[in-house]
Amino acid sequence: MPEGNGTVALAFSGGLDTTVCVSLLKEEYGYDEVIGVTVDVGQPDYEFEEAQETAEALGVEQHVVDAKAEFADLCMEAVKANADYQGYPLGTALARPVIAKAILSVAEEEGCSAVAHGCTGKGNDQLRFEAVWRDSDLDVIAPVRELGLTREWENEYAAEKGLPVEGGDGGRYSIDTNLWSRSIEGSELEDPSMIPSDDIYKWTDNPSDKDAELVEVEFEDGVPVAVDGEALGGVELIEQLNEQAGSHGIGRTDMMEDRMLGLKVRENYEHPAATVLLTAHEALEGLVLTQEERQFKAQVDQEWSQKAYQGLVDAPLTGALEAFIDDTNERVTGTVTVKLEGGHCRPVSRESDYAVYSESAASFNEEDVSGGITQQDATGVAKYHGFQSRLANKILDDVKKGTAVTDGSGEGSANSNGSAASEATEE
Repeated sequence: MPEGNGTVALAFSGGLDTTVCVSLLKEEYGYDEVIGVTVDVGQPDYEFEEAQETAEALGVEQHVVDAKAEFADLCMEAVKANADYQGYPLGTALARPVIAKAILSVAEEEGCSAVAHGCTGKGNDQLRFEAVWRDSDLDVIAPVRELGLTREWENEYAAEKGLPVEGGDGGRYSIDTNLWSRSIEGSELEDPSMIPSDDIYKWTDNPSDKDAELVEVEFEDGVPVAVDGEALGGVELIEQLNEQAGSHGIGRTDMMEDRMLGLKVRENYEHPAATVLLTAHEALEGLVLTQEERQFKAQVDQEWSQKAYQGLVDAPLTGALEAFIDDTNERVTGTVTVKLEGGHCRPVSRESDYAVYSESAASFNEEDVSGGITQQDATGVAKYHGFQSRLANKILDDVKKGTAVTDGSGEGSANSNGSAASEATEE
């Protein structure tokens, strides 16, 4: 066993992976001391209690860092970017850079020689953590990945060593919870054909006949700032909507996700507040942005979401994308009312002083549009609309029939063009 490698700061949750890593970092890597760093990004209280109990049982010095406000700010940036990945709101991906930065800060303050995580070599989180850590001078250790550990081996090792394993359903599932989302994976859920039992869900009730609920969300510069007229900070606002929307069964996703390494995995997520805020924000953008802005922003949003999924929220490209996102969101100010009902959230009302909308211009009850534009003016547009497509289809038909022209004019016949060519030759 190696010896004398100093102190390592471990991303510590008190679950199976990190509990096993504490012993392995000493036994296999020779670190003199392991300190556990638990970063609060909105996990439930019982997870901190379990982590504390596990740390005490292991004799590990535990540091708890409150990063909820910082994480909530990043979630609001995600709202402005309408951020999702393959159809679900980003959650874990957003939390990892925040957690990694907090752990690195503690490691540097405590004079550690290395940082470590309990991620496998098959997932995304190893990349997200290390994208932050490898910008430092500290060694990066990944015992689960480097030693090729399996969940079965970890459970056997923990039992053999008498290690306390409290969280994660005794190691059955891999569960990650933060302010914005809750993910559940592993065990029988790895079988895509298996229908999960309802008990995997904790944030969302089964959709039922509960009466529909209207919720008004107010935005300033693209950021949600109030619910039903009550001004709330980011953390409080998300927590409130998680409870409200979750009671209607809103925000469940069961999907096949393509990870960064190319592996396709089955994932289950809960994200009630994220669903409400993203739905409301996109509805307000639809009212205040021009057609061209919406079309281009969809591309920008997709690219921002991809960088965020990769954990690269500080990349130069991400900053450049945010410049456009921030500029357009300066007009995303107003209110949206959404209807929560039967597992669904949909916008039913939106208002803004920046609305790019004229009721009289769009109304079927008004004869003219505005600015001297009449309905009859659309006739010329209608004649030109689709002209190039009609012409292209005609040319294709002519080619198939053998009657295509050769001068590209779309007029005349092969014979007439032949005659013209003949005349030109004679001249």
